[in-house]
Amino acid sequence: MGERLSLRASSFKLTGCWEERARGVSAARFFLIWRGTRGSFAQSICARKRRRPHRPRWHNVLVTSIAQITAQEHLRRIRKIQTITIAWMLVEAAVSLFASWRAHSPALLAFGGDSAIELLSAMVVLWRFRAGTIHEHAERRAARIAGGLLLALAVYVVAAALATLLGYGEPKPSLLGIAIVTVAAMMMPWLAREKRRLSAATGSAALRADAAQSGVCAYLAVIALIGLTVNAIWQVRWADPVAALAIVPLIVWEARQALRGQPCSC
Repeated sequence: MGERLSLRASSFKLTGCWEERARGVSAARFFLIWRGTRGSFAQSICARKRRRPHRPRWHNVLVTSIAQITAQEHLRRIRKIQTITIAWMLVEAAVSLFASWRAHSPALLAFGGDSAIELLSAMVVLWRFRAGTIHEHAERRAARIAGGLLLALAVYVVAAALATLLGYGEPKPSLLGIAIVTVAAMMMPWLAREKRRLSAATGSAALRADAAQSGVCAYLAVIALIGLTVNAIWQVRWADPVAALAIVPLIVWEARQALRGQPCSC
């Protein structure tokens, strides 16, 4: 009986894996199991013996290289967008403050002063990504300094706006001021959108806060533009200081965020 089963098994040309597994099983039991499963038993035995495919080392190297290239590309784009932000902020602050001085405009003073102070935080964010890392203490200290300056600016803008409303000053129409805030109202939403996209790709909280502040700067520009345009077209003198007072709550909000140690930049 054993020889017959042995011949029967060999006639079916069992695989080497099956033969190795069948050595520990009696011939009769082996034949019955094989007849009942019709070959699936052999496949299951071979599957158990089959080892997990080993990925070559070059696969891990390739994945790591692709991740590094992607991270470097994101870092390069972040540096580029921050450099554009700082360059624009320099122009925006200088032109706004100059137009404010020429036209005695509290609204332009609030907008330009906010831009000048926020420039400090923009430089801190760029420094962070250029150096790769930055001490948390230094970053929080810079943010708190910016917050204190923003609060001082808010107090000064309120005083200047109230003095204008009481008749101690008369804001003049400023085409230069209208031009700079118009460009800012178009530029800042684009910067905010780009920073938001990059912060989602890199998971950077600092860049996400920077994107939010760019959105706030866009609102500042729109409010200042409304006041300047109304004053320029309809000669409504109180529109300018009222716009300045409307900007103050946003400046105070930025100051609170900065004093809490969160990076801010517009």
